[in-house]
Amino acid sequence: MGNSSLTFHHIHIISEDPLESANWYVDNLGATFNGEKKLFNVPQIDISLSSLTILIRGRRPGETPAEAVAIKHFEGYSSHNGYGTDHFGFNYHGDMRAYCEDLRAKGVTFSVEPWEIFPGVLICYIAAPDGVSIEVMEVR
Repeated sequence: MGNSSLTFHHIHIISEDPLESANWYVDNLGATFNGEKKLFNVPQIDISLSSLTILIRGRRPGETPAEAVAIKHFEGYSSHNGYGTDHFGFNYHGDMRAYCEDLRAKGVTFSVEPWEIFPGVLICYIAAPDGVSIEVMEVR
């Protein structure tokens, strides 16, 4: 039995340039800019993408974030090859290859090009700012 008292709230990203990062999601993936505030003396930006809330904040005093490790393709799967959150993903309802070409025309890069992971299941990984990987999946 699941815990119905818990509902998903947000993904939190640390960014060297939060506004630039938020604008990338707005310009390339159609996210909605919900607002910006200062929290612990650094900017924090709230955006929505699909039904997902993404909070993007700057480096706080005393923090020394490590560079993210790029996702890479292994035989039959892709991974950052490290503990912690590997990526977050979206289902795409439509022609994903055409969608990827639209993204590429906007300058979006792919850390893993679209490929068929299982019969009828196409996936790719978008290289988002701040070392974030976004999986896009089409299930036919």
